[in-house]
Amino acid sequence: MQSFLEDVIQEVWNGDDALEGTVFILPSKRAGTFLRNRIAARSTKTFFSPEIYSIESFIEQISGLSYASNTEQLFTLYTTYKNTTKAEVDSFYSFSKWGQTLLQDFNEVDRYLVDTSKLFSYLADIQEINHWYVQKEKTKMMEDYISFWNNLETLYTGFNQNLRQRGIGHQGLVYRTAAEQITTYLKGNTKKHIFVGFNALNTAESQIIQYILTHSQAEIYWDLDAYFLQDPIHDAGLFIRQHQRQWDYLKTHPLKGIQEHYLKSKHIECIGLPKNIAQAKYIGTLIQKLHQQEKKGVRDTAIVLGDETLLNPVINALPKAIEGINITMGYPLHKTPLASVFLQFFELYIQIDEQGWFYRHTLDFLAQPYIQRFLFQDERNWASELAETIKTQNWAYISLDKIATFAAANTHFKLLFFDKNSAPLDFIDRCQTIILHLKNSPETKDSALDMEYLYRFHTLFNQLREWIEQHPFVNDLKSLQGLYREILSSETLDFQGEPLRGLQIMGMLESRNLDFETVIISGVNEGILPSGKSNNSFIPFDIKKAFGLPTYKEKDAVYTYHFYRLLQRAKKVYLLYNTEPDVLEGGEKSRLITQMLTDENILPHITETIATPAIEVLPKKTGLIPKDQHLMQRIEAFAKKGFSPTSLSNYIRNPMGFYTQHILNIDSRTEVEETIAANTFGTVVHNTLEELYLPFVGKILTKVHLSEMKGKIQTTVRKHFGQSYMEGDISRGKNLIAYHVVVRYVENFIAMEMATVASHEIEIVALEQRMETQLHFPELPFPVRLKGTLDRIDRKDGQLRIIDYKTGKVQSTAVEIVQWEDIISDYTYSKAFQLLCYAVLYDRRTPIHTISAGIISFKNLQAGLLQFATKEKKGSRVKHTQIDQQLLQDFMEQLQRLIVEICTATTPFIEKEV
Repeated sequence: MQSFLEDVIQEVWNGDDALEGTVFILPSKRAGTFLRNRIAARSTKTFFSPEIYSIESFIEQISGLSYASNTEQLFTLYTTYKNTTKAEVDSFYSFSKWGQTLLQDFNEVDRYLVDTSKLFSYLADIQEINHWYVQKEKTKMMEDYISFWNNLETLYTGFNQNLRQRGIGHQGLVYRTAAEQITTYLKGNTKKHIFVGFNALNTAESQIIQYILTHSQAEIYWDLDAYFLQDPIHDAGLFIRQHQRQWDYLKTHPLKGIQEHYLKSKHIECIGLPKNIAQAKYIGTLIQKLHQQEKKGVRDTAIVLGDETLLNPVINALPKAIEGINITMGYPLHKTPLASVFLQFFELYIQIDEQGWFYRHTLDFLAQPYIQRFLFQDERNWASELAETIKTQNWAYISLDKIATFAAANTHFKLLFFDKNSAPLDFIDRCQTIILHLKNSPETKDSALDMEYLYRFHTLFNQLREWIEQHPFVNDLKSLQGLYREILSSETLDFQGEPLRGLQIMGMLESRNLDFETVIISGVNEGILPSGKSNNSFIPFDIKKAFGLPTYKEKDAVYTYHFYRLLQRAKKVYLLYNTEPDVLEGGEKSRLITQMLTDENILPHITETIATPAIEVLPKKTGLIPKDQHLMQRIEAFAKKGFSPTSLSNYIRNPMGFYTQHILNIDSRTEVEETIAANTFGTVVHNTLEELYLPFVGKILTKVHLSEMKGKIQTTVRKHFGQSYMEGDISRGKNLIAYHVVVRYVENFIAMEMATVASHEIEIVALEQRMETQLHFPELPFPVRLKGTLDRIDRKDGQLRIIDYKTGKVQSTAVEIVQWEDIISDYTYSKAFQLLCYAVLYDRRTPIHTISAGIISFKNLQAGLLQFATKEKKGSRVKHTQIDQQLLQDFMEQLQRLIVEICTATTPFIEKEV
């Protein structure tokens, strides 16, 4: 295959004459590199290379201005805005949100040589019309708003003047200046100019090229297939057809460079894949296949990423056998792991309030691997230790006082945690110190990539320092963060490779003028290729049309051209698209694919495929843990230590949960209770009631006693919140509500007790009574301990009662048994199971004749004491609430079955669906 650039060289140079007096101008620097290589390959003798420029470099040379960086433009625009605005001036942080859009509009206005006085006058008039008002007098906000639009021309003029005075300009200003200077440039210039591979041109480029073509020795070669040029409505040829109609030069000169390759025999596959990662994986498989099948491997293959965020997944998906990969695009600096470290550092201080740093932000920051590395000292991971302290001490907010002991032991804490009123320059110094320390750490010295990250961020913060020293209006961390994000978004980590060899990975724009035999294009979806409607501009659509500015229609045509240009000379084409579109990853299959599928001339070369990963449906396996000798030793140790009713209930619910929590001691991790957890809530209620009732153990309750308790409720609840909730704040928000709920629960319970003692005699026997007993079962070679804590034991009118408190909602059906087997197989009856365990414990200590047991549910307090009962059948109103020796014996049979099952080696732990 002969490429477009080789066609051009063949036509303009016969190989004998030198090219020293020739200037080649191409759309990109990359195309220029390939052109120089093709010239060198064709030459048979040594000679000086011709001048080769990208269009931007060429226009910069004509204008005499240098391109200003985006940050420099933003600062200059803000300075001009402050000096020209009479109304209230926005802070730099607020300005930066809309200043970028204004920069884009100024840039576009100048590149298309628009008459700015008319344009800005129209914009001001439109805003006047859009914001009409009934009142005679305008409000200050209205006046400021209209004033801004009336002041746009002054702002634009001042901005451009400020840039010109320093010999720099935004792209549009450089282009407008070049269009004004083109006559001067050509005076005395005898070189031959050759323009290669252009398509869409802005007005400045169009005028410059036309002037050079008509006033000097020059030629222009178009990179387009005749098929698109001859079709009057095909977007791929839209711009070149326009040039053909509008340029006087082209009315008398034929179009050069037009070839006929598109309809030649090709292999085109349109492949639908679910989601982006599937596309990356498929590209890897495809490259492996091409590498094995083709004699020259993937040497003349290009992967063109419609969605450039796929770069990292694609690189990781490529087979290891592929060597010599050349990546044209850089890796965005904001996607590196170090970028998030400093963004979180900024957020830590932007979101701080008078209470300190919120625990979530702090824990996220401390979890960063770079921060853990920074705080590692004396063989101790201080970041993890602080994180653990925050969790165990339940610090919802962290102040400097709370971490003073850490700062005293490790001075690096003082760099990360300091007074919130830090100046931007001080903040930058701290970031630089972190970078320098990380640079010297042993882990970084072993990682070239980490070292590269740190170097790039070191230069970035140096750049920030330089800008802030020159522009003192960046005086707070929000503005500094905005500036940091701005610089970060435009910086890339550039890959080093051989641009002319190996597999090429590039974006759509980098493919200009380059031809490959095999082309793989990913992300061929609406919203990606083409990019679709996006109007990030202050200039309305109709005004753009009136002044000849590009709209989304022209931008779509640009993408269409690049897409079809890649297909012109290619022999194998693979078009990948996402079959599962969503808002973030583009829309449905691109119209470009649909357009090809409706073209009868190219349709015979196309095959369509929907590729999905092979999904093997595996039968769900029930978790099963056999009991080996080691596990039996742990079970025996646990049994001797003691089964509690809760642990046995957990086994009934799910044996696998019992195994992990009680045998392996794997419990839920410690976390900060931002709002009070259910177990803490229950603990506070239990402890409050214990303290209130403790003075009356062994006494008959009276209204006087209960009235005395009522006066102590609030102070007692607050005290136990402080003990159980550690240093958690209950002074506001949901925690304050929780505090009042506990107070109300206790008050309602005391009120219920007062109503009861009015007609019954209640004697408090014991509170929070810990009991245990040893059980011997003939099936087991070792004794088993049963233990538990009884919330309350009392006598009501002489009847002994065991009462268990539950802060959750419990219904009477949970404590009423019909079939005895259910009590050890159905977790629904776990509350009844616990009550009977307590009855067994009490009976072993003090044998009973009869006893009753029940639950006080604070969320179902109106139901009173929910007593354990047995029934002959469900729904029966006949209930037996007395627990006697026969009932305990029946229960012991079930308890024995349960414990023997747990402690028997032949019965594995089998997972239940919960």
